[in-house]
Amino acid sequence: HKHAEWKVKFRSAITHHEKMDVATISKDNCCEFGKWLYGETKQQLGHLESYTECLAKHAMFHIEAGKVATAINDNRFTDAHAMLSTESGFVSASSAVGVAIMRLKKDVEQSSNSVIETPKKATRVVESDWEEF
Repeated sequence: HKHAEWKVKFRSAITHHEKMDVATISKDNCCEFGKWLYGETKQQLGHLESYTECLAKHAMFHIEAGKVATAINDNRFTDAHAMLSTESGFVSASSAVGVAIMRLKKDVEQSSNSVIETPKKATRVVESDWEEF
């Protein structure tokens, strides 16, 4: 949900001609979900194909979000608005990361005790983070 809110943030920045922190937006390890992906989760789930896919899709999302933020900062508001449309790289990346997150969540839910060291605790953390994302 947090990443879905970026459309709202971008539209607000376009409307109010606000400047955005492109460097931070472009990095996939600065948001809560990115910190979670690169933290202990990497050790617990790094062997899963869905984790690797999620990591890659999340990184691509931030690259595309950085492009939108750059357009906004360059006062290319029409371009930035178009990047938020249904046929853009940003929208595709946003959708792809959503699908990847759901796949990872499904894999975690189906994992046995051998996949996650402390399944009950890890599952609770994961469930909480899904809601935060």
